[in-house]
Amino acid sequence: MQPEEEAALGSIGNPIRFKDQHFKTLRDECLKSGVLFSDPAFAADQKSIGMPEDPDPNKAIKWLRPKEISKNAVFVEGTTGTTDICQGQLGNCWLLAALSCLTMHPKLFVKVVPPKQNLSESYAGIFHFRFWQYGEWVEVVVDDRLPVREGRLLFSYSHTRNEYWSALVEKAYAKLIGSYGSLKGGNISEGMEDFTGGIAYSIPVSSRTPRVLWRSLTAALSRGSLLSCFIQASSYQEIGKVTGDGLVKGHAYAITDSDKVKKASGETLLLKLRNPWGFVEYSGPWSDKSKDWDDVGKAERDRMELKKREDGEFWISTEDFSRLFDTVELCSVSPDTLVEGDTPASPGATSVWTISAHEGCWVPGSSAGGSRRYQRMFTCLCNPQFELVLTEQDKADEDDEDDEDDKDDEDDEEMTPEEKKIAEKQKKKGKQCTILVELLQKDRRKKNKVHFLYMAFHIYRGACLDRSFFTQNRPVGRSGKYRAQRGVWRKVHLDPGNYVIVASTYRPNKPGEFFLRIFSKTGNTLGTQDFTCSSGFLMVMSMPVSPEDHIRVQKTFDDVAGPDDRMDAKELMDLFNSGLRSHCALILLILWSPCISSHFFMLTSLHKTSCFTSSLSTVLFTLLLLLLF
Repeated sequence: MQPEEEAALGSIGNPIRFKDQHFKTLRDECLKSGVLFSDPAFAADQKSIGMPEDPDPNKAIKWLRPKEISKNAVFVEGTTGTTDICQGQLGNCWLLAALSCLTMHPKLFVKVVPPKQNLSESYAGIFHFRFWQYGEWVEVVVDDRLPVREGRLLFSYSHTRNEYWSALVEKAYAKLIGSYGSLKGGNISEGMEDFTGGIAYSIPVSSRTPRVLWRSLTAALSRGSLLSCFIQASSYQEIGKVTGDGLVKGHAYAITDSDKVKKASGETLLLKLRNPWGFVEYSGPWSDKSKDWDDVGKAERDRMELKKREDGEFWISTEDFSRLFDTVELCSVSPDTLVEGDTPASPGATSVWTISAHEGCWVPGSSAGGSRRYQRMFTCLCNPQFELVLTEQDKADEDDEDDEDDKDDEDDEEMTPEEKKIAEKQKKKGKQCTILVELLQKDRRKKNKVHFLYMAFHIYRGACLDRSFFTQNRPVGRSGKYRAQRGVWRKVHLDPGNYVIVASTYRPNKPGEFFLRIFSKTGNTLGTQDFTCSSGFLMVMSMPVSPEDHIRVQKTFDDVAGPDDRMDAKELMDLFNSGLRSHCALILLILWSPCISSHFFMLTSLHKTSCFTSSLSTVLFTLLLLLLF
């Protein structure tokens, strides 16, 4: 019998080990030594909390293990459910709402929370969890010391007070991101994607009638999508404000179920929501204690699991939901489930998709060219470009949501009548190539302050993009307006052919890393690297200069510049020529680079100090690196 082939590294079956910590090895060592695990990579100290320490000694934080907090502590009490998760003293409702949604999908839940973990059998004070991070599954190991203040868990806790799985998931995610403080504030879509590896997107509640919205959400739930919603706060001061109906503004709610009840007066469509706080519930029609339930039979109430208690979970009519809430966020595990039809997709309708992915970065002075608004400066030529070859046609999904946001671009350009005709003609074509493109910016939450760049992507028809192309052509697809959020995506239908995807920030010279993935039908591929255009424009995806390379280039400069640290135009030209003998194609890059002054060749001398501090010098320095090494 042949041994089973090991799963690919980064897959759910063989995740990346965060901080190189191997769960089984560490657990076995602890069991052998009889010493409970203490995690050196996420110590029980204020750095892991990630927030200023409270000066009040009575509010000092202690780190205790579950059995030290509660004698009856268990990892999971009975079965996992939405009421297992209650928000503590941390503004991470976005994460806990996503976790509440996850409990409704057992197959997805066990990917994040591996089974057979407990606080009794083979207990060693160590647990492990898995999260999706930019194309890979990552396993995070934690000890079970949890922050406690005045005898109670400081952050996430279970409604039963004896269950600890949710608090440990929160700790593992905090370790992955950097600290508990890094979890403050965020979009529900972040948590949804990191728990599933799916694609998250938003629906404005006002974009559909209540009945159509209910059908769409019911279909999404039946397809295994994670759903949540929130009421938009009009100002920072409004965040957390409780309305007269018992709803919280600027706060994430999980949508966990949908149903309908029939009364003599007619049929009412309902949605079940949950507040991650575990308390403060909606008090309007069809809430837990509403008299509307009096006309509903006990058997029907039991089937719908109506619980008249303060646990954060409640029912609300779709009519009231549409009136009170602003946005629904969904996360689909497959592109097929992104079809927002009124009925669940049939099992036979599932398509075969391939995923291509690429990691890149925006480097100031090199590959951070900004939006098309800066095309007159030609900086947009610097942006990373990815070749997309579409060969296999597929039938466009008729009930796909049209790219209605495409008209919302940074240029606010109105389509001409002719362009509208072309767009309508394309929509009516029976067979095109369906692709879904998603652009995610990486690791912004790991900074001390969450700061997302305004970013977007554009898709152009063609083999390569030079300066004249941008001035004469418009994109055939785009993610929409530049948005300051972790991810943007768009599902589009395109004719077979060669395309280029351009990823950019709104303003030029904004540094950052990104992850681009494309879902496509079999046979349609995204180039794995940036590509060379035959017209002479070469895309450069340079990484930040390392200290070692800096020293090497500094020495080269010193050797040519001499003791006066100066280099005239001829010396500079000779230096470039020596590097260009084997890289002649890069001459065009220098000539086209938008970051080099048009007066470059008029310079008669260049001082070393200014060379390495100005925006011009950054490009010269990077180019020199590329040319010489």
